[in-house]
Amino acid sequence: MFSIFNPKLKKISMKHLQYFFSTQKRTITFLISVIIANTSFSQLNKQAVQSFLQRIVKEKSTAFVAQYIPPQNGKDVFEIESKKGKIILRGCNGVSIASALNYYLKNYCHCLITWNGINMNMPGALPVVKEKIHRNTPYQYRYYLNYCTFNYSMSWWDWDRWQKEIDWMALNGINMPLAVTGEEAVWQRLYKKMGFSDAELDKFFCGPAYFSWFWMGNLDAWGGPLPQHWKDSHEALQKKILEAERSMGMKPVLPAFTGHVPPSFKEKFPSAKVKKTNWGAGFDDVYILDPSDPMFEKIGKAFIEEQTNTYGSDHLYSADTFNENLPPTNDSTYLNDISKKVFESMALADPKAVWVMQGWMFHYQADFWKPTQIQALLNAVPDDHMIMLDLYSESHPVWSRTNAYYGKPWIWNMLHNFGGNISLWGRMNSVAENPSAALHDNTSGKMIGIGLTPEGIEQNPALYHLMLENVWNDKAINVEDWLSSYARQRYGADNSNINEAWKILLKTVYNGGFGEGGPETIIQARPTTNGWADRVRTKLDYNSKDLLPAWDLFVKEIPALQNSDGFQYDLVDLTRQVLANYALTLQQKWALAYLQHDVDSYEKYSDAFLELMDDMDELLASRKDFLLGKWIAEARACGVDEKEKDLYEFNARDIITLWGDKESELHEYSNRQWAGLIKRFYKPRWEQFFIYMKKKMLNGGRMETTDFEKSIKEWEWNWVNSRDTYSSEPTGNSMGIVNRLYKKYTSQIEKE
Repeated sequence: MFSIFNPKLKKISMKHLQYFFSTQKRTITFLISVIIANTSFSQLNKQAVQSFLQRIVKEKSTAFVAQYIPPQNGKDVFEIESKKGKIILRGCNGVSIASALNYYLKNYCHCLITWNGINMNMPGALPVVKEKIHRNTPYQYRYYLNYCTFNYSMSWWDWDRWQKEIDWMALNGINMPLAVTGEEAVWQRLYKKMGFSDAELDKFFCGPAYFSWFWMGNLDAWGGPLPQHWKDSHEALQKKILEAERSMGMKPVLPAFTGHVPPSFKEKFPSAKVKKTNWGAGFDDVYILDPSDPMFEKIGKAFIEEQTNTYGSDHLYSADTFNENLPPTNDSTYLNDISKKVFESMALADPKAVWVMQGWMFHYQADFWKPTQIQALLNAVPDDHMIMLDLYSESHPVWSRTNAYYGKPWIWNMLHNFGGNISLWGRMNSVAENPSAALHDNTSGKMIGIGLTPEGIEQNPALYHLMLENVWNDKAINVEDWLSSYARQRYGADNSNINEAWKILLKTVYNGGFGEGGPETIIQARPTTNGWADRVRTKLDYNSKDLLPAWDLFVKEIPALQNSDGFQYDLVDLTRQVLANYALTLQQKWALAYLQHDVDSYEKYSDAFLELMDDMDELLASRKDFLLGKWIAEARACGVDEKEKDLYEFNARDIITLWGDKESELHEYSNRQWAGLIKRFYKPRWEQFFIYMKKKMLNGGRMETTDFEKSIKEWEWNWVNSRDTYSSEPTGNSMGIVNRLYKKYTSQIEKE
């Protein structure tokens, strides 16, 4: 070790070292400090950290100095202090340095970087840190992402967008991101080596908006065939992602083989034990190679070797053999053997392999996964070679009913969002209190981390930043105090009215129930007279009128805070939620008028319902965060020719509407409240429904929902396959639009 610094020190003997320790304490202390300082060159990627600082604080980056300090009890640590006019940021890796910067920005400069709004209005003279700040995390791992996030939010991300997300991860202490971009190229090389042709693989690889469910073995080919350019470009993108994550000290989780094979596998290998399985939702069967087949280990080993040659490895592998697909039997011996084979396929290629398994199935299919079956699956793998992700801890924890996964290391996660839906919703008190409560619970076993596992991101930034406050904290968070600090950081000013508004939000939208995700709005549903709809949840966890005082306070502070990006987003989002809630009231009024054959009232309230959609669309068009056109433009930008661009646009339109074909059972699962989608998809559906219903009212005919659904499915499918254009840039003034809508609707809503 000494030879790194001075070749002559190679000859130092143990006798010399004993002498130093006994008589030359200053000398040995100096040597140790040199060793630690030099170790920082390998532990701390100085170029990566410097580039990060330049991206975040730009010209002020020269005011910050990054220094290495060793981990504390094997876990990350950071320090901040002022010295000689500089802000010293110390940490054991890039993530801890970034976390130190984030702490300084939030608590000294009152700045904040979120998905939906950035306040980097730093003071001219940087505030002095009067007393050294020292923080260490109680969590070895801080996990991030869900397979679904890669499609519901990230399908069309380019490198610039990924760089911003990796910076955001680092700022917030995330060190264990799921990384599954670009896997198609690895699989293509492996299967072609096994003799599969491109034509055969075209019936295997899905379109780019559906990879999450392809990787999890739920579907084949839908949305394809996948162009070669996508495979090549996203292999290059994944290499950049991994290089950036690792340069900051993160340990990405890469996928492993779960048995999903091409449809023609049985033809190539007739003796292989291949079974058909069907995820449901109207998709065709997929083919799964039984882990007991000798080929399973061979393919699993070859895949990890190919993947490692392409992307390297941090020895963390994700594999979910039975994701929303039940095993053929609940026999514990079978489940134990299967689990052992899956792990061995990893360990053959990488003896250091650690299997990172989602615990979702134990919640989603709890009737099947009883203690005997769960233990059989988990006990097949050594404890130090498996990490369980308690995927939905904030609402439906599995750890507390499985004896903390029967001794396996596990991670507490907040799932929160389903399908990338847009709704002000969450369980703030749960994420403020329960991670630390679990950490200190004497029954929580080997809880080694916390994380975020949302199906979709870029919404509800306050909730996610509250959850991330736990990274460097082992105690419960006082939510009201935290929200006051958050509002000041986000808006750049301390404002008593806004603090009061956030207290109201905490008691209403952020005091959510145990449903899977937040409530949406009836306007997103396939038209119905019911107050509920398939795949669209409309039931609120609070009285909708209780949200109005928060809207009043936000509108009142427009003159003071209108230049804040975060305030603009929150005001638009809050206004959107108020109007989305009111839509159900209007729907129930025209539905009642229809039942009473009151034509005048029916026309009055159905017209008001359609007008509300126009108003919401205009509102959402004023923010980049709520644009259908942006989603489509980013999809088309991934293509190199019109054929590719059209394929990607089909994927982009389909995933957020029908999800599959025109008979898809998953329609509206990934619905969005976006400008363009409201006015030109949801509204035309309702217009056609109102015309249909009015005819029935006037001629006394009976409404046949099935007849309408048959015709509207054709219309929906045509929309998914159309190529009309939508604005990818915001239009209109958010503050002016909100003021107008506030004056128009507040009294109406209060009277109802």
